[in-house]
Amino acid sequence: MQDQTAAVLVERDGPVGIITINRPEKRNAINAAVQNGLSDAFAELEADDEIKAIVLTGAGNVAFSAGADMTERVQALDTPAGAGNPSAGDGYNAPARCPKPVIAAINGFCYGGATRLALNCDFRIGAENAKFRFVGASYGLVVAATQLAWLTGPAVAKELLFTTRVVEAEEAHRLGLINHVYPLESLLDEAVRIGKQIAENSPTAVQWAKKVVDAATTVIEGIEAQKAADEATRGSDDNSTRFREATARVTGR
Repeated sequence: MQDQTAAVLVERDGPVGIITINRPEKRNAINAAVQNGLSDAFAELEADDEIKAIVLTGAGNVAFSAGADMTERVQALDTPAGAGNPSAGDGYNAPARCPKPVIAAINGFCYGGATRLALNCDFRIGAENAKFRFVGASYGLVVAATQLAWLTGPAVAKELLFTTRVVEAEEAHRLGLINHVYPLESLLDEAVRIGKQIAENSPTAVQWAKKVVDAATTVIEGIEAQKAADEATRGSDDNSTRFREATARVTGR
């Protein structure tokens, strides 16, 4: 039986696997445990031949995920490398690397690093309370830029990245960030319904279709570009200062 206190939960509904980020008390903030849990969950469902499609969502009704766990990030900034920092897996990129189709069900906030995770899914549906915010620039970082440009076009992507403004559900739908908007109470059911619709088709053809579209939009190259951006900005003096200031505003410390 699955530990319901785990940072990431895995369930099955027929041919559809459901992965849930399970930190509702922290608005499903992404820490090392979540990243490792996502890596393990996608590996588990990828290896299960009965699973034809995967849904990714967040626990509760408030947030898909509010982004990176700010407290853990600040602790990492204050801790020398190799002196106890938790090791995080490649959870952010797991949906893109998974050969099976992945649907993100965006229930509430999808901010910061969570946008990278969501945009690495094959497509997204959103609840009426879905909200996106690409906050990287306010922290001295570049987050989800390549994926955003493919979805919205470069001019809109630059506006959202440069301003870090909030994009609510209807605008997100109009811009192509989400394919459909549903009432919050039916969001997960709709995601599973779409997953089961996908499962009726040839798994081989669906997985090849994912490969072909990803090749056409250079997804893997984009992941590598994001990695280079992270290496150039994460942990810099600018990033450290901005992140500490933002954490102090949120936590009051």
